[in-house]
Amino acid sequence: MAAEQDPEALAAARPLLTDLYQATMALGYWNAGRAREQAEFELFFRGCPFGGAFALAAGLRDCVRFLRAFRLQDAGNVQFLASVLPPDTDPAFFEHLRALDCSDVTVRALPEGSLAFPGVPLLQVCGPLLVVQLLETPLLCLVSYASLIATNASRLRLIAGPKKRLLEMGLRRAQGPDGGLTASTYSYLGGFDGSSNVLAGQLRGVPLAGTLAHSFITSFLGTEVPPDPMLAPAASQGPRVDLAACAEAWLDRVCAHLGLGVQEPHRGERAAFVAYALAFPRAFQGLLDTYSVQRSGLPNFLAVALALGELGYRAVGVRLDSGDLLQQAQEIRRVFRSISAQFQMPWLESVSITVSNNIDEEELTRLAQEGSEVNVIGIGTNVVTCPRQPSLGCVYKLVSVGGQPRMKLTEDPEKQTLPGSKAAFRLLGADGSPLLDLLQLAEEAPPRAGQELRVWPRGAQGACRVRPAHVEPLLRLWVQQGQLCEPLPSLAESRAFAQLSLSRLSPEHKQLQQPAPYRVALSDKLQALVARLRAGGSS
Repeated sequence: MAAEQDPEALAAARPLLTDLYQATMALGYWNAGRAREQAEFELFFRGCPFGGAFALAAGLRDCVRFLRAFRLQDAGNVQFLASVLPPDTDPAFFEHLRALDCSDVTVRALPEGSLAFPGVPLLQVCGPLLVVQLLETPLLCLVSYASLIATNASRLRLIAGPKKRLLEMGLRRAQGPDGGLTASTYSYLGGFDGSSNVLAGQLRGVPLAGTLAHSFITSFLGTEVPPDPMLAPAASQGPRVDLAACAEAWLDRVCAHLGLGVQEPHRGERAAFVAYALAFPRAFQGLLDTYSVQRSGLPNFLAVALALGELGYRAVGVRLDSGDLLQQAQEIRRVFRSISAQFQMPWLESVSITVSNNIDEEELTRLAQEGSEVNVIGIGTNVVTCPRQPSLGCVYKLVSVGGQPRMKLTEDPEKQTLPGSKAAFRLLGADGSPLLDLLQLAEEAPPRAGQELRVWPRGAQGACRVRPAHVEPLLRLWVQQGQLCEPLPSLAESRAFAQLSLSRLSPEHKQLQQPAPYRVALSDKLQALVARLRAGGSS
C-alpha cells in the first residue's frame, strides 16, 4: 500500500497515465503487423518559454523511473483497455500488452540542467514502434512541466542574483500533489535554495525551510501560561531563566528606545514569539506583520530576540508578508542597527530579513536592486504555476521507422519536423560561450574544433559558416535496451550543472526581455534530406 501512494512509484501505480489514442494506435500497429518495427521518436519544444531565449532540460530522472517500472501486466489495466477498445479485438493483442515492458527501449537525452533550445531533442526514444508510441504522453507529461518549472526558476535566480536566497513556497498553490512535488523538485534544480515542501525533502533531498504562519500568532491572546517558560543558557551553564519575564523586561527598554508606549505591542503576538522561541531557541524567527510591523511585530521580536541573546542564543530572522516589502526591509534594518548599537548586540545588525507575498519577476527585480536589505525571498504562486506561460508545449514526433526517415510536412511550416536519426552538438567560442547548436544525421562524422563548417540556421534564408573553438556532444546514452547505462546525477549535481551552463551563456541570450535568439542550425546533409522530403511531398 505504501508503495502505491509513493510518488516515486508513479509508473508502477499508473501505467495508464496516457491518452486514449495511444492505445488505439497500438491496436492499429498490431493489426497491421508493425508492433515490433524499430522506430525513433524525438521529444522537443518549438519555442522558448516566457519570451526568453533558453530553457533548462529537466525531468529525465522521472522518465527513467517510469521506463524502468513500466508494465501493463496487471489484469485490471488490460481489462480496462479491453473495455474501451472494440469488443471484437483479437485477444492476442491483450496478451501482447500483458508482456510489454521497456526492455527493448533506448533513450538518449540532454543531461538535466542542460541549456535547451527549440528543435533540439530533449529526449530521443528508440524501440519497438508500439511501445515507444505508448510512451509519448507520459514522457511529455514528465518532461514538459519539469523543464518549464526549472526554466522559470532559473529566470527568477538570474533576476535575484547569486547572493539572495530564494525559497519555493508554492505547494498550496500547485496544480495537485504531483504538480507540487514536481515544482519543488525542479525549482531547486533551476536555482532556488530550498522549499517548504516536506515531501520534496523526504523523497528528493530538496533542502527545507519554513517558520510560522499568522494563524500561530493570532491563536495567542497573551493570557496563556507556558507549561515551562524556563530556558537554559545556550552554553548549558548557569541557571535557567524565565524567557517570558525576560522578554517583558527587554520590551520596556526597546519601546523606550523606539518611542513607543509599552502597551502598544500586541500581548498575544509577544506570547506567540515566546512560545516559538522556547521551541526553537537556536532558530527563532518572527513573522512581523500580523498586527503592525513598526508598532507591534518589530518591538515584540526585538524583546524576545534580545532576551534570547542574553542567554547566548542568536535569532536567525524575521519575515514580512504584506505591504511595501522593500521599504519595510530598509526600515527594519535601520532599527536593527540602532538597537544593536544601543544595547551592544552586534549580531542583531545582520539578522536575516525574509519577504514573501505574491512576488513576481517585476517585484523580484525591485527587491534585488542595489541597497535592498532583503536577504531571503519566498516565492509561491509565481514559480509553481508559471503564470506567464503555463505550458512549455513540448512535442514527441516520429523521425524514423525501420531505419528510414519520417517527416511531418503539415500545412504550418513551423510544425514541420526534422527527419531521421540525429546527433546534436554545441559549438562553442574560444571563451567557452555557446555559438549555436548543430543538428546532423547520426551517420555523419562529428564536427571538430577548429574546423570550418557550413551550417543552415533554422529560420534563416541561407547557409553560413562557423569555426568553433570547442565542440560538445549534447545527447548522452542513458538507457540502452532497458538498462541504465550510468548513474543519474544527484539533484544537487544537476542544480550545479544548470548554474554552470547558465554562466556560460552570453548575456545577449540570457537577458529576460527581448533577448537575442540563440541559433540552432542543420548540417548540409540534414538540410538536403529535409529539402528532398519536402519536394517529395506526400509521395
